[in-house]
Amino acid sequence: MTTVSPYLHFSGKCEEAFNFYQSALGGEFQMVMRVKDMPADVPGPKPQTEEEGNQILHMGLQLNERTTILGSDMPEAFGPATPGRNFAVYLNFDNDEITQKAFEGLSAGGNVTMPLAPSFWGALFGMCTDKYGVSWMVSCELKQG
Repeated sequence: MTTVSPYLHFSGKCEEAFNFYQSALGGEFQMVMRVKDMPADVPGPKPQTEEEGNQILHMGLQLNERTTILGSDMPEAFGPATPGRNFAVYLNFDNDEITQKAFEGLSAGGNVTMPLAPSFWGALFGMCTDKYGVSWMVSCELKQG
């Protein structure tokens, strides 16, 4: 089954915002991953301060069995999380082929931010902005074995 979730980006306020959303909407946190929890061998900028290390790499607030709000603190390398442009549509598929087709289709004529590839957290994952300026995050859990 394919799921669609909003993915919200913040400039250091993700955890604060998600605590607010939980107080307003209820639900349970399903995952909280901090920048400092990222494996050292993952390419990209590393946290320079304790504050950066404690920022949110990924978190989810599950409201019910079909609705989850996802979010992270936007790394400075991607620029500031500008209100009105600080979100993406997150598509999670259960099939690699459909995931690949969706990513290729959405990125056609647009911009690939992160190529679709296996990630350290066990998913096929990529990010793009389509030709209309909409940001997409496309994912599929990799099968074990």
